[in-house]
Amino acid sequence: MNASSNKKRKRKKWVFWCILGILISAVSAAAVFMPRGTGAFQGEVAETGDIITYYNFPGTIDSKNREIIISEKPMQICDIKVTKGDQVKIGDVLMTTTLGEEIKASINGEVTQILTKKNAQVMAGTEMMALVDYVNFKTNVKVDEFSYKFLEIDQEVAVTINALDKELTGTISDISKEARNENGVSYFIVAIDLEKDEKLRIGMSTEAKIVKEKAIAVTTLPMEVILFNNQNQPYVLLPSEKGEPTKKSIATGINDGMTVEVKSGVSAGDSVMNTRNEEGLLEQLFWRR
Repeated sequence: MNASSNKKRKRKKWVFWCILGILISAVSAAAVFMPRGTGAFQGEVAETGDIITYYNFPGTIDSKNREIIISEKPMQICDIKVTKGDQVKIGDVLMTTTLGEEIKASINGEVTQILTKKNAQVMAGTEMMALVDYVNFKTNVKVDEFSYKFLEIDQEVAVTINALDKELTGTISDISKEARNENGVSYFIVAIDLEKDEKLRIGMSTEAKIVKEKAIAVTTLPMEVILFNNQNQPYVLLPSEKGEPTKKSIATGINDGMTVEVKSGVSAGDSVMNTRNEEGLLEQLFWRR
């Protein structure tokens, strides 16, 4: 029994070592005969395209036109010609005084507040009525001090209305001349007039998008294929006839975080090797030699 058991054990060991040897031989052969660089890199092709980058500024919607009717002198109200919610136009009479004076609207809008009453005696500077234009809107956005210099009156801006998931066209109508400061950060308030939209409401949040840089019809590559040497100079890896990559220095322009402009070194249609870990791949190539 013991002799038979020992023979079986020896046979199992022999089979195990044979299988292990075959596996090692197969791996070694693959490393030797596989073309250098094969499977180590993925290819990318340089393309012609556009790259546009933007400044983004948060803001909120407000009415373009508001009016608070304030008494210019002491007076007594004789009659109030409107009620809350009425729509008025420029020149409409809002109230009269006991002296026969007419107080008129200077904007088109809705009567939102009546702060006095018939026969009331009011002093100079008393707020008597409020009007708001709910048809024409603007958004007031915060612009940091470093981006301020890129803005100008009448500049066209794309504005996203977050709640509506809609983009409208706006035009810069006013840029504050004094900065505000919050928590050590300085910013300017910029007013952007919006195109009319019946779904807009005062207080809705917005995001204004202003072109920062753009490159039209240029050679582009994905950011991930761009590598840098010890001098922080950009280069790419190009395929060669032997299958191993070769380094090619390039000059880059603007990028949008995903795609980069290539000014020289690579042309549209050229193939470029793609790797996120060049060091590990070069080690593979070294061990194949």
